[in-house]
Amino acid sequence: MSLLIVGSVAFDAIETPFGKTDKIVGGAASYIALAASNFTKDSKLVAVVGEDFPEDFVADLRDRGVSTEGLQIKKGEKSFFWSGKYHTDMNTRDTLVTELNVLGDFDPIIPESYQDCEYLMLGNLSPKVQQTVIERLHHRPKLIVMDTMNFWMEIAMDDLKQTLSMVDVLSINDEEARLLSGEYSLVKAAIKIQQMGPKFLIIKKGENGALLFHGKEVFFAPALPLEDVFDPTGAGDTFAGGFIGYIAKTGDISFENMKNAIIFGSAMASFCVEKFGTERLVNLREDEMLSRINVFRNLVKFNLASV
Repeated sequence: MSLLIVGSVAFDAIETPFGKTDKIVGGAASYIALAASNFTKDSKLVAVVGEDFPEDFVADLRDRGVSTEGLQIKKGEKSFFWSGKYHTDMNTRDTLVTELNVLGDFDPIIPESYQDCEYLMLGNLSPKVQQTVIERLHHRPKLIVMDTMNFWMEIAMDDLKQTLSMVDVLSINDEEARLLSGEYSLVKAAIKIQQMGPKFLIIKKGENGALLFHGKEVFFAPALPLEDVFDPTGAGDTFAGGFIGYIAKTGDISFENMKNAIIFGSAMASFCVEKFGTERLVNLREDEMLSRINVFRNLVKFNLASV
């Protein structure tokens, strides 16, 4: 079923304890689209890049069933660029460079051919831009999933809360959940955030898995223990892409099916961190994905012994 993805398509330069890269393809929408393409071949992209962005990556997205009609290419301008350095624990990082470039005045244009989308994934962008996307759709999608970050909570909280009132699912990490809610307890944080609008809340805990909240219902999915984590960049976006891609494939937005989507999203994120940038996702084979899903299935399945 049709999935609309809105977010950044950009360049990153990354340094971790395992090495560093020059400019490579990054951006929330890049990771989301690559992950989702493993489940649905009817994705539509809205983003903006400069004239410097590689056409071969855009062509690869099209080959994966992602429509790029909504990808704006600004002649004579540069794409968004971010550079960061991860600490030894790989959970914290320092931003070294941020160049908004074309993203600074991004106006999301929704092509007419995108107006039939049933699912909407709003990658991390300013709340105003996310709200504009929703308002420009002729009808409300079956499910709207939104990602955001602490930056917007610190400088645009009023706009963020207004946008939150318009979505169904919010996906953030534990630090962001505490900042947004003002509560340290993630259970209390989930209650407050759901009162802001989202019926479902996903709280990502990195190497410690993810939580899914819906009213008083809670589901926890562990992260897959990995021998090596080379680059966490984009893991959360890859998770979101796997989550919404699976939902779009199944057409089921129930809490029970979202549990499955959390596992599929976690599996996709586990691939992302194995290489720098989008490299692992670009080269991911279907048999590898299915094998990883089975590993997750065995990880969370057990028979409780009688007491």
